[in-house]
Amino acid sequence: MIIEEAIKKLGAREVLSENDVRDVINQIMKGQATSCQIGGFLMGLRINGETPEQILGAVKALRDNFIPVEIKNPKHLIDTCGTGGDGGKTFNISTAVAIVAASGGAKVAKHGNRAVSSKSGSADVLTELNIKTDYSKDESAKVIEEKGMAFLFAPQYNGAMRNVANERKELGTRTLFNMIGPLSNPAPLTGQLMGIYDGKLLESAGLVLKNLGLNRALIVHGDDGLDEITTTTTTSVCELKDGELKIYKLNPEDLGIKLANADEIKGGTPKENAKIIIDILKGMQGPKRDIVVLNSGAALYAAELVESLNEGINKAKELIDSGKAYEKYEELTAC
Repeated sequence: MIIEEAIKKLGAREVLSENDVRDVINQIMKGQATSCQIGGFLMGLRINGETPEQILGAVKALRDNFIPVEIKNPKHLIDTCGTGGDGGKTFNISTAVAIVAASGGAKVAKHGNRAVSSKSGSADVLTELNIKTDYSKDESAKVIEEKGMAFLFAPQYNGAMRNVANERKELGTRTLFNMIGPLSNPAPLTGQLMGIYDGKLLESAGLVLKNLGLNRALIVHGDDGLDEITTTTTTSVCELKDGELKIYKLNPEDLGIKLANADEIKGGTPKENAKIIIDILKGMQGPKRDIVVLNSGAALYAAELVESLNEGINKAKELIDSGKAYEKYEELTAC
């Protein structure tokens, strides 16, 4: 299917198939669509609501085009990225979580980009943290295997993403690409902690990750709108474990985490967010630490390093309080 036909179908509220979307995304990746067509297609999908089949088709198209990162032993290999687009204006929680998880034995292929609809993307804050973001694929694999974490800059591993970069920036709102980016990590993940901007898409993301063969995953959506496990209220979760999906609610208070208000977990510029992360890794107490501890516990669980979220939270606290998390940060800056 060509993109013009797809846009007409979307305008008529017809449902595109998995293969339809795969074809169109491949056209976009090859530079065979105009900016106007790309914008119309992405917004048409968003307005109609992306189906699991459409998301899977788009993910397969990205995987048709990316450069794979080969990890010799992918045991405990995870990603902690979220979709973004939640408008929450928090600091870079998933980046802090990646460092804590790596200090606890996880291998983290931190797949991400620069800011699209926020002030500070993962690449932006990592640059401020003096953690390298431009490894070659072989260097990335080596650093992941030896140091436990490397950043995989999305445009570097899927150069065709440049064909939508300007359109996404100009739209300034979440699109299908927010969703499929975290589902298209070029490393062979066995687990994933994925934050998502829309709770209605939890099961869709879970089905895609199941189809991709992951062992364990937590797809999370804060009921305050955050693409993280939130500490201001409950969080909706879709858990993938042993090939089965389970949907449930998490209450931070049930896990020993105090409720916070939204202002207490807000961030700012990449420089400001980097300082917040360093302070947390150095042992700063308070709501910002709490949300990192909670999500780090989930990341350790997704990495199959613990067998419960409670165990993961306790391990995350120990990693920070013992100084191991900050030591890991220093190790990563020396790479």
